[in-house]
Amino acid sequence: MAKALEKIPQKYHENLIVGYEHSDDAAVYKIDNDKALIQTLDFFTPVVDDPYLFGSIAAANSLSDIYAMGGKPILAMNIVCFPNCLDMEILGEILRGGYEKVAESGAILVGGHSVEDDEPKYGLSVTGMTNPKNVLTNAGAKEGDLLVLTKPLGSGILNTAIKGDIIEKSHYEEVVKIMSHLNMYAAIPFEKLKVHAVTDITGFGLIGHIVEMAKGSNTTIVIETKTIPVIDGAFDYAKMGIIPAGMYNNREYFEHEVIYQNDKFKSSILCDILYDPQTSGGLLVSLPESEAIEYMKILNSTQAIKCELIGRVTSKKDKYIVLE
Repeated sequence: MAKALEKIPQKYHENLIVGYEHSDDAAVYKIDNDKALIQTLDFFTPVVDDPYLFGSIAAANSLSDIYAMGGKPILAMNIVCFPNCLDMEILGEILRGGYEKVAESGAILVGGHSVEDDEPKYGLSVTGMTNPKNVLTNAGAKEGDLLVLTKPLGSGILNTAIKGDIIEKSHYEEVVKIMSHLNMYAAIPFEKLKVHAVTDITGFGLIGHIVEMAKGSNTTIVIETKTIPVIDGAFDYAKMGIIPAGMYNNREYFEHEVIYQNDKFKSSILCDILYDPQTSGGLLVSLPESEAIEYMKILNSTQAIKCELIGRVTSKKDKYIVLE
């Protein structure tokens, strides 16, 4: 995508607070001194066979970008690609899953657009609102900040196991719970804390999104690999070679920005998981140390999905990431 965008001129406007200059999660447009509009769009092919759950996961993924920008979703529109050879009841269940997740977020679903396609695809175009002073981006991390990751990694590996029909029931239920969990709950405490930068972890994997944060912030981010949370089963399936192609693509694209403190780590399963493309992953939040500790306490006492401190922000070094 970066190569495709090279020939597209960036449009600058006095009211455009956030465009695509730092690969942020959404665009932000200032309406007046108290209101800013957040706009995003995302959709993908099924990651689970159950159409209702697919709709729920896809909607949670689309809504996540609004939370990563410090906003609240207000309107959503369906984006649907669907084969005419499939039963319309399947599409109805996909849309029901999306509708109920949008309702959980407090936004309003107001229709959408559909086209005939060979493979189902579903997602949302979402509009959110925030105060221009409260806009969060991936480019504000500051030296001394700590990084909190709000969901464990490994959904790409587990989704590959689902497609191969080899996943255990408990692992399936866990990854579905994580992917369909709204990042709204991780974003609620932002109003009480001094948050410097946020991004959600999706297709570029943890490494790719951290590179974008470090680059946008002109910093280097040190990841404490021993603290990385991983979804149950991800290690086992990865050892079996159940790894998505996107992991290899992410590694090829981002690894030149990484310093490995331990060369043996390069060939480890955990290293693969750091590049694993996530579906509806968690938020990566950069805060001052005292705020990060408070944020951890709030999240771990209010939501079932455990968050972890995974690194720290330092001054810019030769590369954007150091893996300890």
